Amino acid sequence: MPDVIEDLTLVGADRIAERISMSAAIAAIQNTLRDGFDPEDDLARQILDVPNGQLLLMPAAAGGAVGQKFATVAPGNPARGLERIQAVYILVDGETLAPTAILDGTALTSLRTPAVSAACADVLAEQDAADLVVIGTGPQAIRHVEALAAIRPLRTVCIIGRDAERTASAVDASRSYAPDADMRAGTIDDIANATLIVCATTASEPLFPSALVRDNATIIAIGSHEPDRTELDPVLVGRSQVVVESRRVARSEAGDVIVAVAAGMLRHSDVVTMNELFTGAVAPASDRPRIVKTCGMGWQDLAVARLAV
Repeated sequence: MPDVIEDLTLVGADRIAERISMSAAIAAIQNTLRDGFDPEDDLARQILDVPNGQLLLMPAAAGGAVGQKFATVAPGNPARGLERIQAVYILVDGETLAPTAILDGTALTSLRTPAVSAACADVLAEQDAADLVVIGTGPQAIRHVEALAAIRPLRTVCIIGRDAERTASAVDASRSYAPDADMRAGTIDDIANATLIVCATTASEPLFPSALVRDNATIIAIGSHEPDRTELDPVLVGRSQVVVESRRVARSEAGDVIVAVAAGMLRHSDVVTMNELFTGAVAPASDRPRIVKTCGMGWQDLAVARLAV
């Protein structure tokens, strides 16, 4: 495939990896938020049900740039050895609205999702947070090890999965990101010692009880954008400071929040938005767990995609 078609630049996965480090992606997310962009103003995405999955249309306009991601979610793909989420991304000139580049959207999503998590965890987590538990064995689980290793020197990394072979593979794939860490397959009991926890699964019910989680832990939940699915115990959500992308998204897509509100453990007014966190309107909690719940928004793709061209 040529790199340029009539002034339209094509950016594949290899070039994205060459041009955008995880640290640069994290910084791009943080800078976008610190420069005053409010995700509440992000263009709404569409989620369309189709046979065998969903189509996601994710436009964004921020910082003088415009972009659009076309993504698919196919729950049956991991069993086929394929990515669950696949995508293409189109960058558009902010003034002429002429398409300027097409990016591998799957590679972009694989990078920006953990970058968003780490951007927030960098603000929320204690400076000496070093013990990580990751639940999940897919690409996002592995890249979250990379992202969190970019913001904290990890001491231990435990990866938890249902399939022993996939878990071992995820452990091996993660070693290069935290070469000095004690890295191994873990169990849910390891949650009790974790100061950083990542939930990167397709679970529809809580993965572990609230009682296991330390008050100084930071938890990242990225597994779903569906309102009836939750990876987190509603009791845990209720006792934590909960950071979300926007209140609009939290009310409509963030199942961990929606289920906790329905259970009477949380009020929608209790959540903290990324804008409030990064502008200093709300300070990180120090007396209870901190949760970062994301569903994915178009501005995040645009912030990182701009680094590729």
